[in-house]
Amino acid sequence: MTRPSTKGHTDPTVQPVPASVVEQVDAADTTLQNPKRAVVSLGANLGNRLETLQAAVDALEDTPGIRVKAVSPVYETEPWGVEPGSQPSYFNAVAVLRTTLPPSSLLERAQAVEDAFHRVRDERWGPRTLDVDIVAYADLHSDDPQLTLPHPRAHERAFVLAPWLDIEPAAELPGRGPVAELLDTVTRDGVTPRADLELRLPE
Repeated sequence: MTRPSTKGHTDPTVQPVPASVVEQVDAADTTLQNPKRAVVSLGANLGNRLETLQAAVDALEDTPGIRVKAVSPVYETEPWGVEPGSQPSYFNAVAVLRTTLPPSSLLERAQAVEDAFHRVRDERWGPRTLDVDIVAYADLHSDDPQLTLPHPRAHERAFVLAPWLDIEPAAELPGRGPVAELLDTVTRDGVTPRADLELRLPE
């Protein structure tokens, strides 16, 4: 199982899960009771963006109750809601998970991974060391302000829809319809596939 890199004094560290716990989860994985499918989007526009996204994928995989089933290609995206050129571009990707965690626990883990990369939430459209957003959790609909499901703006974001479609051509966003149809209704301007970059699916 791949773990986030901890080389260098500036690299963030996501606390590893004890090996004994991982072994127990792995042993039970084939008989998990009612695992749920979840989709998360990943984004970073500060620091080593590709390394950060890979570390986030690895940290999710290292969480008991989460298995990363697919990771999309990487896209480079111009930041939303800010003056052009005022921030670095984002690297974005999508991961599909199988999880026995409830949505609230999945959110806690996503935020813990963000915090490990010193994510700052002071500015709505500010630059991000790391974004880990839950796009969908099974077919669940929730208006909870702490975690609205599905993500309230996913249907209008090509940097979520395009990578998701790459790994799940028949995917549907609950309450919104097929991802392929949603993608046809939004602009892909400023959202560029990066065929030269790749995220690894944890082993």
